[in-house]
Amino acid sequence: MTTLTPTKLTGGLTKSLPAVYAEPDRFATDETMSILLAGSGLDGAIVAEVLSGMLAHERCGRHLYRTCATRSENADLQATYEEFGEETEHHVEILEQIITEGGGSPMYVGPTARAVTGTDTRLVESTFALGGSFDPATAELAMLDAVFLAESMDRANWQLFAQLTEKLQGTQWYEQFRDAAQQVTAQEEEHLRWATTTKAELVIAQTVGQAVL
Repeated sequence: MTTLTPTKLTGGLTKSLPAVYAEPDRFATDETMSILLAGSGLDGAIVAEVLSGMLAHERCGRHLYRTCATRSENADLQATYEEFGEETEHHVEILEQIITEGGGSPMYVGPTARAVTGTDTRLVESTFALGGSFDPATAELAMLDAVFLAESMDRANWQLFAQLTEKLQGTQWYEQFRDAAQQVTAQEEEHLRWATTTKAELVIAQTVGQAVL
């Protein structure tokens, strides 16, 4: 089962930082994280940070799609948010499996993941700005903007993942990484394309006085 919000109770791990407190059994270090992809020739601790950040973004993306699907007043948008949300949750599952089978912990929430979560939390909050003072069309566009920004980072993340994959040629992990990169990158490209074109269609409809809801 995928984990969308790692906590102490769900087995979360983190590094000891000046602004972060964790009990000793929840500490992670570069040394303990370096076992990820051991023998691959890559720095496991750095890869753990990268994958932790990617996983945090996908987890936050699932929450974003859930809130957009709940609050949108457009049935077509709701359906797409639900579809993309399910795909995003599968991306979480894929990353959790890759990290686990690579010898790491998908419950590791490193400094990179914390920074990503902070940014993504503000992104979700932006869709609630001004509360009920938004007209419905503006609220829909705000949610589309948030999705566009989230998917832009997603695409960049998975492009980086594909580049890392090429460094794993000849290792036991190469095919798993390659298959994940191919599957998820195609979906992320579709998510980003949809957000871009859908916003344009809604804006153009508004400018010519057509109903968008």
